[in-house]
Amino acid sequence: MLYDLSMHLGYQYDTPASGARHILRVLPITIPDRQRLIAGSLTVTPKPEERGNFIDFFRHPATSILFRTPHAALDIHMQARIQVDTELPTADFSPDLSRLPAEIADQLSLDPDSPHHFCGPSPRLPETPEISAYAREIAADGMTIRQIATAICARIYKDFKYDSDATTVDTTPREAFKLKRGVCQDFSHIMILALRSLGIPAGYVSGFLRTIPPPGKERLEGADAMHAWVRIWCGKTLGWLELDPTNNIAVATDHIVVGYGRDYSDVAPVIGVLKSYGEHQTKQSVDVIPVK
Repeated sequence: MLYDLSMHLGYQYDTPASGARHILRVLPITIPDRQRLIAGSLTVTPKPEERGNFIDFFRHPATSILFRTPHAALDIHMQARIQVDTELPTADFSPDLSRLPAEIADQLSLDPDSPHHFCGPSPRLPETPEISAYAREIAADGMTIRQIATAICARIYKDFKYDSDATTVDTTPREAFKLKRGVCQDFSHIMILALRSLGIPAGYVSGFLRTIPPPGKERLEGADAMHAWVRIWCGKTLGWLELDPTNNIAVATDHIVVGYGRDYSDVAPVIGVLKSYGEHQTKQSVDVIPVK
């Protein structure tokens, strides 16, 4: 599937901000045999006094920007053309829980895709006993890793309600779990914690989701969204599998990957610091357009 992708992130500050430094991770990445970034651009207004590009630990391109002078607004525009050819795995060659520790131990590499990075607590995901108990209720004896991951994904979809007003970007998984509602970030964090509590390596995926309007309805401009889902290491034979607990589906060609990390902190689209006070307003619009 070939897409033209565009995104706008806008910030309005009640009091002009200065001394601002941000790191941006919004351009899709190239993944061999799955996803190819054909062309992409990132425009920032006002023009930063300093701008640089680097590759982070997880091999994702990132852009660093610095503003010394005050600015009342910040606008980030991204455009890209990308080819997505995700193939869903068919046969389940994943081990059961009893055999997984040995397969993890056999992975001697510590490269960014190594399961060792995705087993324990991470900056936003401390051990959470209530979520661990929830996972144990779902995982039955004899289930394979893929079956457990699929069951947890389906259970979160069933038990939790999507509610964009219930949580914020700083809501903890424990708080979202208690509310039984939230957004894709919350659902993904809860699923990752549930899997890790069972000893299953799991990570966070940031990207874009193409949304399809209901039958008879026109597609609304800007209605697509940045999205988050989960990757699960299913043993040395099957490798990494990606599931979307917000929609209870396996990830396919409607999902476009921006980055992989342990949790949201590794792949936040915009992160940084600035000097200001008062409130600020944020707006976002995304378009994922199939190229015919």
